[in-house]
Amino acid sequence: MALPTFTMKQLMEAGVHFGHHTRRWNPLMGAYVYGIKDKIHIINLNKTAPLLYRALDALEKITAAGGKVLFVATKHQAKDIIKDAAERCGQFYVNNRWLGGMMTNWSTVSQSIRRLKKLEADIDNAEKLGLTKKEVGVMQKEATKLRDIFGGILDMHGTPQAVIIIDIPREMNAVREARNLSIPTIAIADTNANPEMVDYPIPGNDDASRAVQLYCDLFVDSILSGIEKRLGGAQGKKVESDMVADASDKIEDDAKEKELKRRSKTSEEREIRREKMADKIEEKGV
Repeated sequence: MALPTFTMKQLMEAGVHFGHHTRRWNPLMGAYVYGIKDKIHIINLNKTAPLLYRALDALEKITAAGGKVLFVATKHQAKDIIKDAAERCGQFYVNNRWLGGMMTNWSTVSQSIRRLKKLEADIDNAEKLGLTKKEVGVMQKEATKLRDIFGGILDMHGTPQAVIIIDIPREMNAVREARNLSIPTIAIADTNANPEMVDYPIPGNDDASRAVQLYCDLFVDSILSGIEKRLGGAQGKKVESDMVADASDKIEDDAKEKELKRRSKTSEEREIRREKMADKIEEKGV
């Protein structure tokens, strides 16, 4: 299985290029903004594409070396998508609420996970244990509350080797914990985000369900590609990806070529205007 590919058309159709309203933006995202339309920032997909390839390549290498990946997204339109994505590739997720210390204070979190597992075991064996309906009801409420928070990391057994985040400002606690532990962070950076807070920022829309689905499909394919390489004997080896390098270089080269052509055309137009102005001045002088 090879690293996944995508096209500019796919990014456009998913609405990846739509940023936030101009009043909601972070100046640090200015380098990734193409322009403004109807008071909405438009993200430059020529900048997004190579950064997305770079993130996918890093994700593949991490999983090829046996790393665990944690998906984080608690916003309504993304929570079910990241849960499905994590389950498809056998990874982990947090989609309800980020509990402070979920990575930096793992020993306490692991105690809560053990408590949840014990509660569920006791509920299953309620009759043998002689528990009343009232006691079982109380236990079920506690178990439901704990499962909402820890259900996606029950079998993680320690901190992950990579974190994928949808919506940097909303999940800032997770971002800070990952930084404190030097865990590589791959994150979708909308125009209101600070891209310097993460290791692999991907400029793009973090609100549209279609865009989030596209990101997650690509992440899942990268993770599965890494797992396949590990199982095929690539564990511990550096995983090269010529396709990623070629694709990202091509996109960057195309963007540079377009910019050079635009500048050249602008220079020619200026030169023509100057010549016309000089002719007019000469005619008036005569």
